[in-house]
Amino acid sequence: MTLAERIGARRHVQSADKSGLEVKDDAVPVSVTLQESSQLKELKAKMHVKLVDDLLQSDEEIDLHQLLDRFLEEENVVLTKAERESLFKELISEMHGYGPLDELLMDDEVTEIMVVSSEQVFIEKNRKMVKTGVQFKDDEHVMRVIEKIVSPLGRRIDESTPFVDARLPDGSRVHAIIPPLALKGPCLTIRKFARDPLQMGDLINFGTLNLPMSQFLESVVAARLNVMISGGTGSGKTTLLNILSNFIGQEERIITIEDAAELQLRQEHIVSLETRPPNLEGKGAISIRDLVRNALRMRPDRIVVGEVRGGEALDMLQAMNTGHDGSLTTGHANSPRDILRRLETMVMMSGMDLPSRAIREQISSALDLIVQQARMADGVRRITHITEVLGMEGEQITLQDIFVFEQTGRAASGQILGVYKATGIVPRFLDRIQASGVPVTHQWFTSDALNGR
Repeated sequence: MTLAERIGARRHVQSADKSGLEVKDDAVPVSVTLQESSQLKELKAKMHVKLVDDLLQSDEEIDLHQLLDRFLEEENVVLTKAERESLFKELISEMHGYGPLDELLMDDEVTEIMVVSSEQVFIEKNRKMVKTGVQFKDDEHVMRVIEKIVSPLGRRIDESTPFVDARLPDGSRVHAIIPPLALKGPCLTIRKFARDPLQMGDLINFGTLNLPMSQFLESVVAARLNVMISGGTGSGKTTLLNILSNFIGQEERIITIEDAAELQLRQEHIVSLETRPPNLEGKGAISIRDLVRNALRMRPDRIVVGEVRGGEALDMLQAMNTGHDGSLTTGHANSPRDILRRLETMVMMSGMDLPSRAIREQISSALDLIVQQARMADGVRRITHITEVLGMEGEQITLQDIFVFEQTGRAASGQILGVYKATGIVPRFLDRIQASGVPVTHQWFTSDALNGR
Protein backbone atom coordinates (compact mmCIF):
# COMPACT_ATOMS: atom_id res chain seq x y z
CA MET A 1 0.00 0.00 0.00
CA THR A 2 1.41 3.40 -0.95
CA LEU A 3 2.03 6.22 1.52
CA ALA A 4 -0.86 8.20 0.02
CA GLU A 5 -3.20 5.24 0.53
CA ARG A 6 -2.06 4.78 4.14
CA ILE A 7 -2.60 8.47 4.86
CA GLY A 8 -6.00 8.26 3.14
CA ALA A 9 -6.90 5.23 5.24
CA ARG A 10 -6.00 7.04 8.49
CA ARG A 11 -8.04 10.05 7.42
CA HIS A 12 -10.94 7.73 6.69
CA VAL A 13 -10.63 6.27 10.20
CA GLN A 14 -10.81 9.76 11.71
CA SER A 15 -13.82 10.76 9.65
CA ALA A 16 -15.63 7.50 10.50
CA ASP A 17 -14.98 7.99 14.23
CA LYS A 18 -16.85 11.28 13.98
CA SER A 19 -19.82 9.71 12.27
CA GLY A 20 -21.33 8.47 15.53
CA LEU A 21 -22.16 5.09 14.02
CA GLU A 22 -23.04 2.59 16.78
CA VAL A 23 -24.06 -1.06 16.78
CA LYS A 24 -25.45 -2.41 20.06
CA ASP A 25 -24.10 -5.66 21.45
CA ASP A 26 -27.57 -7.15 21.55
CA ALA A 27 -28.45 -6.07 18.03
CA VAL A 28 -30.70 -8.44 16.15
CA PRO A 29 -29.23 -9.75 12.87
CA VAL A 30 -30.65 -7.78 9.97
CA SER A 31 -30.56 -8.15 6.22
CA VAL A 32 -29.16 -5.01 4.61
CA THR A 33 -30.56 -4.72 1.12
CA LEU A 34 -28.88 -2.73 -1.63
CA GLN A 35 -31.91 -0.45 -1.79
CA GLU A 36 -31.43 0.79 1.80
CA SER A 37 -28.82 3.33 0.73
CA SER A 38 -28.27 5.18 4.02
CA GLN A 39 -27.79 1.99 6.04
CA LEU A 40 -25.65 0.52 3.29
CA LYS A 41 -23.44 3.62 3.17
CA GLU A 42 -22.88 3.44 6.95
CA LEU A 43 -22.07 -0.23 6.74
CA LYS A 44 -19.59 0.25 3.90
CA ALA A 45 -17.89 3.16 5.66
CA LYS A 46 -17.44 1.25 8.90
CA MET A 47 -16.41 -1.91 7.08
CA HIS A 48 -13.82 -0.07 5.02
CA VAL A 49 -12.26 1.56 8.08
CA LYS A 50 -12.12 -1.74 9.98
CA LEU A 51 -10.63 -3.78 7.17
CA VAL A 52 -8.06 -1.19 6.11
CA ASP A 53 -7.02 -0.77 9.75
CA ASP A 54 -6.51 -4.54 10.12
CA LEU A 55 -4.51 -4.66 6.90
CA LEU A 56 -2.26 -1.79 8.01
CA GLN A 57 -1.54 -3.44 11.35
CA SER A 58 -0.79 -6.88 9.96
CA ASP A 59 2.52 -7.88 8.40
CA GLU A 60 1.03 -11.10 7.02
CA GLU A 61 -1.20 -11.68 4.05
CA ILE A 62 -4.87 -11.59 4.99
CA ASP A 63 -7.73 -13.37 3.26
CA LEU A 64 -10.13 -10.52 2.59
CA HIS A 65 -13.12 -12.85 2.33
CA GLN A 66 -12.42 -14.21 5.82
CA LEU A 67 -11.87 -10.71 7.15
CA LEU A 68 -15.19 -9.59 5.69
CA ASP A 69 -17.01 -12.60 7.15
CA ARG A 70 -15.58 -11.88 10.59
CA PHE A 71 -16.57 -8.23 10.36
CA LEU A 72 -20.16 -9.07 9.39
CA GLU A 73 -20.40 -11.55 12.23
CA GLU A 74 -19.11 -8.99 14.73
CA GLU A 75 -21.64 -6.43 13.49
CA ASN A 76 -24.54 -8.91 13.58
CA VAL A 77 -25.27 -8.18 9.91
CA VAL A 78 -26.73 -10.83 7.62
CA LEU A 79 -26.30 -10.41 3.86
CA THR A 80 -27.37 -12.46 0.93
CA LYS A 81 -24.63 -13.97 -1.20
CA ALA A 82 -25.18 -11.34 -3.91
CA GLU A 83 -25.04 -8.46 -1.40
CA ARG A 84 -21.92 -9.88 0.21
CA GLU A 85 -20.15 -10.21 -3.13
CA SER A 86 -21.21 -6.67 -4.07
CA LEU A 87 -19.71 -5.25 -0.88
CA PHE A 88 -16.55 -7.30 -1.33
CA LYS A 89 -16.21 -5.97 -4.88
CA GLU A 90 -16.59 -2.40 -3.66
CA LEU A 91 -13.97 -2.95 -0.98
CA ILE A 92 -11.49 -4.25 -3.54
CA SER A 93 -12.22 -1.23 -5.75
CA GLU A 94 -11.50 1.13 -2.85
CA MET A 95 -8.23 -0.55 -1.96
CA HIS A 96 -6.84 -1.49 -5.37
CA GLY A 97 -8.82 0.57 -7.86
CA TYR A 98 -10.53 3.93 -8.03
CA GLY A 99 -13.53 3.29 -5.84
CA PRO A 100 -16.90 4.35 -7.28
CA LEU A 101 -15.29 5.09 -10.67
CA ASP A 102 -14.16 1.52 -11.38
CA GLU A 103 -17.43 0.42 -12.94
CA LEU A 104 -17.48 3.47 -15.22
CA LEU A 105 -13.84 2.95 -16.21
CA MET A 106 -14.59 -0.63 -17.22
CA ASP A 107 -17.59 0.36 -19.35
CA ASP A 108 -16.25 0.57 -22.92
CA GLU A 109 -19.22 2.70 -23.99
CA VAL A 110 -18.29 5.47 -21.53
CA THR A 111 -15.92 7.93 -23.21
CA GLU A 112 -15.67 10.60 -20.52
CA ILE A 113 -16.19 10.73 -16.76
CA MET A 114 -16.84 14.06 -15.03
CA VAL A 115 -16.91 14.28 -11.24
CA VAL A 116 -18.54 17.63 -10.51
CA SER A 117 -18.75 17.03 -6.74
CA SER A 118 -18.87 14.07 -4.37
CA GLU A 119 -22.60 13.73 -5.10
CA GLN A 120 -22.61 14.47 -8.84
CA VAL A 121 -20.92 12.32 -11.46
CA PHE A 122 -21.69 12.76 -15.15
CA ILE A 123 -20.53 10.66 -18.10
CA GLU A 124 -20.49 10.90 -21.87
CA LYS A 125 -21.97 7.71 -23.31
CA ASN A 126 -23.10 7.12 -26.85
CA ARG A 127 -22.30 10.78 -27.60
CA LYS A 128 -24.71 12.02 -24.92
CA MET A 129 -24.05 13.61 -21.55
CA VAL A 130 -25.92 11.88 -18.72
CA LYS A 131 -25.92 12.04 -14.94
CA THR A 132 -25.12 8.78 -13.16
CA GLY A 133 -26.20 7.46 -9.78
CA VAL A 134 -22.53 7.12 -8.75
CA GLN A 135 -21.60 9.03 -5.60
CA PHE A 136 -18.59 9.39 -3.32
CA LYS A 137 -18.89 9.34 0.47
CA ASP A 138 -17.59 12.91 0.78
CA ASP A 139 -14.99 15.33 -0.63
CA GLU A 140 -12.21 13.51 1.18
CA HIS A 141 -13.20 10.33 -0.63
CA VAL A 142 -12.78 12.13 -3.97
CA MET A 143 -9.39 13.46 -2.84
CA ARG A 144 -8.17 9.95 -2.04
CA VAL A 145 -9.01 8.80 -5.55
CA ILE A 146 -7.24 11.83 -7.05
CA GLU A 147 -4.14 11.19 -4.90
CA LYS A 148 -4.15 7.54 -5.95
CA ILE A 149 -4.03 8.66 -9.60
CA VAL A 150 -1.36 11.38 -9.37
CA SER A 151 1.01 9.96 -6.73
CA PRO A 152 2.52 7.15 -8.89
CA LEU A 153 3.34 9.75 -11.55
CA GLY A 154 5.34 11.92 -9.17
CA ARG A 155 2.78 14.70 -9.38
CA ARG A 156 1.07 16.46 -6.51
CA ILE A 157 -2.10 18.37 -5.84
CA ASP A 158 -2.67 20.59 -2.81
CA GLU A 159 -3.60 24.17 -1.95
CA SER A 160 -0.36 25.49 -3.44
CA THR A 161 -0.88 23.48 -6.65
CA PRO A 162 -4.65 23.07 -6.83
CA PHE A 163 -4.83 21.50 -10.30
CA VAL A 164 -2.96 18.78 -12.13
CA ASP A 165 -2.87 16.89 -15.44
CA ALA A 166 -2.17 13.19 -15.19
CA ARG A 167 -3.01 9.85 -16.82
CA LEU A 168 -4.23 6.42 -15.87
CA PRO A 169 -2.13 3.31 -16.60
CA ASP A 170 -4.21 2.66 -19.74
CA GLY A 171 -3.37 6.12 -21.12
CA SER A 172 -6.67 7.80 -20.27
CA ARG A 173 -6.21 11.52 -19.67
CA VAL A 174 -7.01 12.96 -16.24
CA HIS A 175 -7.47 16.54 -15.07
CA ALA A 176 -8.17 17.35 -11.42
CA ILE A 177 -8.86 20.67 -9.73
CA ILE A 178 -9.58 21.18 -6.05
CA PRO A 179 -10.66 23.92 -3.61
CA PRO A 180 -10.19 26.83 -3.28
CA LEU A 181 -10.45 26.95 -7.08
CA ALA A 182 -13.26 24.37 -7.32
CA LEU A 183 -16.11 25.77 -5.26
CA LYS A 184 -18.19 22.56 -5.02
CA GLY A 185 -15.29 20.42 -3.90
CA PRO A 186 -12.65 18.34 -5.74
CA CYS A 187 -13.45 18.07 -9.44
CA LEU A 188 -12.15 15.28 -11.67
CA THR A 189 -12.37 14.81 -15.45
CA ILE A 190 -11.24 11.60 -17.15
CA ARG A 191 -11.03 11.36 -20.94
CA LYS A 192 -11.05 7.63 -21.60
CA PHE A 193 -9.25 5.88 -24.42
CA ALA A 194 -10.77 2.88 -26.15
CA ARG A 195 -9.23 -0.43 -25.11
CA ASP A 196 -8.72 -1.14 -28.81
CA PRO A 197 -7.37 2.05 -30.42
CA LEU A 198 -9.64 3.41 -33.14
CA GLN A 199 -8.66 3.06 -36.78
CA MET A 200 -9.45 5.24 -39.79
CA GLY A 201 -12.26 2.87 -40.76
CA ASP A 202 -13.91 3.56 -37.39
CA LEU A 203 -13.90 7.31 -38.07
CA ILE A 204 -15.52 6.70 -41.45
CA ASN A 205 -18.23 4.60 -39.80
CA PHE A 206 -18.77 7.29 -37.16
CA GLY A 207 -19.25 9.91 -39.88
CA THR A 208 -16.14 11.89 -38.95
CA LEU A 209 -14.95 11.93 -42.57
CA ASN A 210 -15.39 9.97 -45.81
CA LEU A 211 -13.17 7.59 -47.76
CA PRO A 212 -11.53 10.10 -50.18
CA MET A 213 -10.64 12.37 -47.25
CA SER A 214 -9.11 9.49 -45.32
CA GLN A 215 -7.05 8.36 -48.31
CA PHE A 216 -5.85 11.90 -48.88
CA LEU A 217 -4.79 12.31 -45.22
CA GLU A 218 -2.99 8.97 -45.33
CA SER A 219 -0.98 10.11 -48.36
CA VAL A 220 -0.16 13.46 -46.71
CA VAL A 221 1.29 11.81 -43.60
CA ALA A 222 3.14 9.12 -45.53
CA ALA A 223 4.71 11.81 -47.77
CA ARG A 224 6.04 13.68 -44.69
CA LEU A 225 4.01 16.88 -44.91
CA ASN A 226 3.58 18.99 -41.78
CA VAL A 227 0.06 18.81 -40.37
CA MET A 228 -1.74 20.86 -37.71
CA ILE A 229 -4.96 19.39 -36.27
CA SER A 230 -7.20 22.16 -34.99
CA GLY A 231 -10.40 21.97 -32.96
CA GLY A 232 -12.22 22.74 -29.75
CA THR A 233 -12.15 20.83 -26.48
CA GLY A 234 -13.48 17.29 -26.90
CA SER A 235 -13.53 17.49 -30.69
CA GLY A 236 -11.35 14.41 -31.13
CA LYS A 237 -8.00 16.00 -31.98
CA THR A 238 -5.87 13.53 -30.05
CA THR A 239 -7.82 10.55 -31.41
CA LEU A 240 -7.23 11.78 -34.97
CA LEU A 241 -3.55 12.41 -34.20
CA ASN A 242 -3.21 8.83 -32.97
CA ILE A 243 -4.83 7.46 -36.12
CA LEU A 244 -2.78 9.61 -38.51
CA SER A 245 0.40 8.47 -36.76
CA ASN A 246 -0.36 4.93 -37.99
CA PHE A 247 0.70 6.07 -41.46
CA ILE A 248 4.23 6.93 -40.34
CA GLY A 249 6.77 4.39 -41.59
CA GLN A 250 8.03 1.70 -39.23
CA GLU A 251 11.62 2.59 -40.10
CA GLU A 252 11.32 6.17 -38.82
CA ARG A 253 12.47 7.48 -35.44
CA ILE A 254 9.57 9.27 -33.75
CA ILE A 255 9.76 11.53 -30.71
CA THR A 256 6.50 12.36 -28.96
CA ILE A 257 6.16 15.30 -26.57
CA GLU A 258 3.18 15.72 -24.24
CA ASP A 259 2.05 17.28 -20.97
CA ALA A 260 0.54 13.97 -19.87
CA ALA A 261 1.52 11.05 -22.10
CA GLU A 262 -1.54 9.65 -23.84
CA LEU A 263 -0.54 9.06 -27.46
CA GLN A 264 -0.67 5.41 -28.50
CA LEU A 265 1.72 5.13 -31.42
CA ARG A 266 2.36 1.60 -32.66
CA GLN A 267 5.75 1.98 -34.31
CA GLU A 268 8.75 0.29 -32.74
CA HIS A 269 11.20 3.21 -32.66
CA ILE A 270 9.46 5.75 -30.43
CA VAL A 271 10.89 8.04 -27.75
CA SER A 272 8.10 9.36 -25.52
CA LEU A 273 8.80 12.52 -23.53
CA GLU A 274 6.58 14.04 -20.85
CA THR A 275 6.72 17.40 -19.09
CA ARG A 276 7.46 17.69 -15.37
CA PRO A 277 5.84 20.10 -12.91
CA PRO A 278 7.92 22.08 -10.39
CA ASN A 279 8.83 20.53 -7.05
CA LEU A 280 7.77 21.81 -3.62
CA GLU A 281 10.34 24.61 -3.87
CA GLY A 282 8.96 25.68 -7.23
CA LYS A 283 12.01 24.42 -9.12
CA GLY A 284 12.78 21.66 -11.58
CA ALA A 285 9.87 22.20 -14.00
CA ILE A 286 10.40 20.85 -17.53
CA SER A 287 8.13 22.44 -20.14
CA ILE A 288 7.03 21.33 -23.59
CA ARG A 289 9.36 23.99 -24.98
CA ASP A 290 12.33 22.43 -23.15
CA LEU A 291 11.41 19.02 -24.55
CA VAL A 292 11.03 20.30 -28.13
CA ARG A 293 14.50 21.81 -27.95
CA ASN A 294 15.93 18.57 -26.60
CA ALA A 295 14.13 16.54 -29.24
CA LEU A 296 15.95 18.45 -31.97
CA ARG A 297 19.24 17.06 -30.60
CA MET A 298 17.98 13.48 -30.64
CA ARG A 299 18.02 12.89 -34.40
CA PRO A 300 14.27 12.67 -34.91
CA ASP A 301 12.69 11.71 -38.21
CA ARG A 302 9.35 12.94 -36.90
CA ILE A 303 8.35 15.13 -33.97
CA VAL A 304 4.81 14.71 -32.66
CA VAL A 305 3.69 17.30 -30.11
CA GLY A 306 0.44 16.42 -28.34
CA GLU A 307 -0.65 20.04 -28.18
CA VAL A 308 1.00 23.44 -28.60
CA ARG A 309 -0.37 26.18 -26.39
CA GLY A 310 2.52 28.55 -25.68
CA GLY A 311 6.04 29.61 -26.64
CA GLU A 312 6.91 26.09 -27.79
CA ALA A 313 5.03 26.94 -31.00
CA LEU A 314 8.08 28.91 -32.18
CA ASP A 315 10.43 25.97 -31.59
CA MET A 316 7.99 23.64 -33.33
CA LEU A 317 7.75 25.91 -36.37
CA GLN A 318 11.51 26.27 -36.54
CA ALA A 319 11.86 22.48 -36.41
CA MET A 320 9.41 22.14 -39.30
CA ASN A 321 11.41 24.73 -41.24
CA THR A 322 14.79 23.10 -40.66
CA GLY A 323 14.39 19.66 -42.15
CA HIS A 324 12.09 17.92 -39.67
CA ASP A 325 9.34 17.27 -42.17
CA GLY A 326 6.33 15.17 -41.35
CA SER A 327 5.72 16.72 -37.94
CA LEU A 328 2.25 16.47 -36.41
CA THR A 329 0.65 18.55 -33.66
CA THR A 330 -2.68 19.82 -32.38
CA GLY A 331 -4.02 23.17 -31.18
CA HIS A 332 -7.23 24.71 -29.88
CA ALA A 333 -9.10 26.85 -32.42
CA ASN A 334 -12.49 27.07 -34.10
CA SER A 335 -11.38 27.40 -37.75
CA PRO A 336 -8.28 27.07 -39.95
CA ARG A 337 -7.90 30.86 -40.02
CA ASP A 338 -8.30 31.00 -36.25
CA ILE A 339 -5.48 28.51 -35.60
CA LEU A 340 -3.12 30.74 -37.61
CA ARG A 341 -3.96 33.68 -35.35
CA ARG A 342 -3.50 31.46 -32.31
CA LEU A 343 -0.10 30.31 -33.55
CA GLU A 344 0.97 33.91 -34.06
CA THR A 345 -0.05 34.73 -30.50
CA MET A 346 1.76 31.65 -29.16
CA VAL A 347 4.97 32.61 -30.95
CA MET A 348 4.78 36.04 -29.30
CA MET A 349 4.58 34.23 -25.94
CA SER A 350 8.07 32.82 -26.56
CA GLY A 351 9.61 36.16 -25.64
CA MET A 352 11.21 36.65 -29.05
CA ASP A 353 10.69 40.15 -30.39
CA LEU A 354 9.67 39.26 -33.94
CA PRO A 355 7.59 41.42 -36.30
CA SER A 356 4.18 40.02 -37.28
CA ARG A 357 5.22 39.48 -40.88
CA ALA A 358 8.25 37.41 -39.85
CA ILE A 359 6.05 35.23 -37.63
CA ARG A 360 3.50 34.71 -40.40
CA GLU A 361 6.27 33.77 -42.83
CA GLN A 362 7.50 31.17 -40.34
CA ILE A 363 3.99 29.75 -40.03
CA SER A 364 3.23 29.73 -43.75
CA SER A 365 6.51 28.05 -44.68
CA ALA A 366 6.30 25.47 -41.89
CA LEU A 367 2.71 24.23 -42.18
CA ASP A 368 1.38 22.35 -45.20
CA LEU A 369 -2.09 21.36 -44.05
CA ILE A 370 -4.66 22.22 -41.38
CA VAL A 371 -7.29 19.65 -40.41
CA GLN A 372 -10.20 21.29 -38.62
CA GLN A 373 -12.33 19.08 -36.39
CA ALA A 374 -15.48 19.88 -34.39
CA ARG A 375 -17.87 18.18 -32.01
CA MET A 376 -21.23 19.16 -33.43
CA ALA A 377 -24.58 19.71 -31.71
CA ASP A 378 -25.65 16.09 -32.24
CA GLY A 379 -22.50 14.83 -30.50
CA VAL A 380 -20.84 13.57 -33.71
CA ARG A 381 -17.24 14.61 -34.22
CA ARG A 382 -16.65 15.71 -37.81
CA ILE A 383 -13.76 17.03 -39.85
CA THR A 384 -15.21 20.30 -41.15
CA HIS A 385 -12.23 21.50 -43.22
CA ILE A 386 -9.07 20.09 -44.73
CA THR A 387 -7.22 23.22 -45.74
CA GLU A 388 -3.93 23.81 -47.54
CA VAL A 389 -1.56 26.55 -46.38
CA LEU A 390 -0.36 28.24 -49.58
CA GLY A 391 2.02 30.93 -48.38
CA MET A 392 2.10 34.70 -48.00
CA GLU A 393 0.18 37.22 -50.05
CA GLY A 394 1.08 40.68 -48.89
CA GLU A 395 0.84 40.65 -45.09
CA GLN A 396 -1.55 37.70 -44.87
CA ILE A 397 -1.24 33.93 -45.02
CA THR A 398 -3.35 32.49 -47.82
CA LEU A 399 -5.38 29.29 -47.44
CA GLN A 400 -7.50 27.13 -49.71
CA ASP A 401 -9.99 24.47 -48.70
CA ILE A 402 -9.53 21.01 -50.23
CA PHE A 403 -12.45 19.30 -48.48
CA VAL A 404 -15.32 20.75 -46.42
CA PHE A 405 -18.38 19.53 -44.56
CA GLU A 406 -21.59 21.31 -45.59
CA GLN A 407 -24.54 21.08 -43.22
CA THR A 408 -27.82 20.70 -45.10
CA GLY A 409 -30.30 20.46 -42.24
CA ARG A 410 -31.24 18.63 -39.08
CA ALA A 411 -33.41 15.58 -38.61
CA ALA A 412 -36.29 15.39 -36.13
CA SER A 413 -34.08 13.16 -33.96
CA GLY A 414 -31.56 16.00 -33.66
CA GLN A 415 -29.02 14.43 -36.01
CA ILE A 416 -27.19 16.96 -38.15
CA LEU A 417 -27.50 16.24 -41.87
CA GLY A 418 -24.81 17.19 -44.33
CA VAL A 419 -22.29 16.11 -46.93
CA TYR A 420 -18.52 15.99 -47.26
CA LYS A 421 -17.47 17.72 -50.44
CA ALA A 422 -14.28 18.09 -52.40
CA THR A 423 -13.97 21.74 -53.45
CA GLY A 424 -12.48 20.74 -56.79
CA ILE A 425 -9.14 22.39 -55.95
CA VAL A 426 -6.06 20.23 -56.38
CA PRO A 427 -3.50 21.00 -53.65
CA ARG A 428 -0.26 22.55 -54.82
CA PHE A 429 1.78 20.07 -52.81
CA LEU A 430 0.36 17.11 -54.76
CA ASP A 431 3.59 16.95 -56.79
CA ARG A 432 5.55 16.52 -53.54
CA ILE A 433 3.34 13.59 -52.56
CA GLN A 434 3.79 11.95 -55.96
CA ALA A 435 7.56 12.56 -55.88
CA SER A 436 7.76 10.71 -52.56
CA GLY A 437 6.32 7.62 -54.20
CA VAL A 438 2.99 7.72 -52.38
CA PRO A 439 0.10 6.83 -54.72
CA VAL A 440 -2.50 9.55 -55.32
CA THR A 441 -5.50 10.01 -57.58
CA HIS A 442 -7.10 13.20 -58.92
CA GLN A 443 -10.51 11.62 -58.37
CA TRP A 444 -10.24 12.65 -54.73
CA PHE A 445 -10.56 16.28 -55.76
CA THR A 446 -12.74 16.30 -58.87
CA SER A 447 -16.02 14.83 -57.62
CA ASP A 448 -18.20 15.66 -54.65
CA ALA A 449 -18.14 12.86 -52.12
CA LEU A 450 -21.50 12.27 -50.47
CA ASN A 451 -21.89 9.98 -47.49
CA GLY A 452 -25.31 10.99 -46.23
CA ARG A 453 -24.04 11.88 -42.75
